[in-house]
Amino acid sequence: MTDQTQGLTTPVAMAIRPAAVDAPSPVRRAPALLRAMRIRQWTKNLLVLGAPVASGKVVQPSVLLGCAVAFALFCAAASCVYLLNDVRDVKEDRRHPQKRYRAIAAGELSPRAAVVAATLLGLGALTAGFAWAPDLGWTLVIYLVAQASYSLALKDQPAIDLAVVSSGFLLRAVAGGTAAGLTMSPWFLLVATFGSLFMVAGKRYSEIRRLGAAAGTRRSLELYSESYLRFIWSMAAGVTVVVYILWALNGVHARPDGLAWGAMSVAPFVLGLLRYAADIDRGTAESPEDIVLNDRHLQAIGAVWLLLVLLHASTH
Repeated sequence: MTDQTQGLTTPVAMAIRPAAVDAPSPVRRAPALLRAMRIRQWTKNLLVLGAPVASGKVVQPSVLLGCAVAFALFCAAASCVYLLNDVRDVKEDRRHPQKRYRAIAAGELSPRAAVVAATLLGLGALTAGFAWAPDLGWTLVIYLVAQASYSLALKDQPAIDLAVVSSGFLLRAVAGGTAAGLTMSPWFLLVATFGSLFMVAGKRYSEIRRLGAAAGTRRSLELYSESYLRFIWSMAAGVTVVVYILWALNGVHARPDGLAWGAMSVAPFVLGLLRYAADIDRGTAESPEDIVLNDRHLQAIGAVWLLLVLLHASTH
């Protein structure tokens, strides 16, 4: 069987061959458990700064401390979810050109050790969350329940799976506000909701375009078409822009000199969305954290947007 499968590059052949014979990946330099916790994806948890930034109170020491707590606890909770998902999806991961290098799929971390680590991380996050602020604790509970429901029952349900994954981004944005004791505006929540849907639908679109629906890497992809996912992320982008404009124009005349910082922030916001949409359209947005970390132009656009948002919030 070895001679018959050595030259094959199909997903089935990759699943048959032991992961150890594949070419080593650069991410294998870190210990197996840390890689399985997906530390690189902790950048998503910076969304906890969303509500404090929108409120203009992010520079206050007590708010920053709350954000730091929310960030740390969501890192633990997210890693708990990543570990359990990798245990459950190990067969599908071994068919994926990149995911087969994950520690559990490659046989470098046992499922038992992963489950023990996930349990400790989940319980630790919940205990600390309720100790800091009950609302933060309940936010973490909702996040973990939603992710468990997704993994066990909802990941193969069209549209519902997109909504559940999107909720993970939304709850991160909410967590920063709950940890800092801030009141969040409905406009902020709507931007976070549809912005999250835009990213998740774009991620699925990139997967189906690059790998194909029949690759066996994710069963829900077989229920989608490129045109349907394009409709979802295009619609979500449009709604995100509309509700952001409604938020940005709130208080636009608050300054006596008439400087409309909120209105000016619309331009970099839309430009950043268009820049990210270009990655989706090319089928390269499967890993949002990689785009954020590697696209210097997008980072520059984001810095300009952040400055204008802070100036806008300071006028309230």
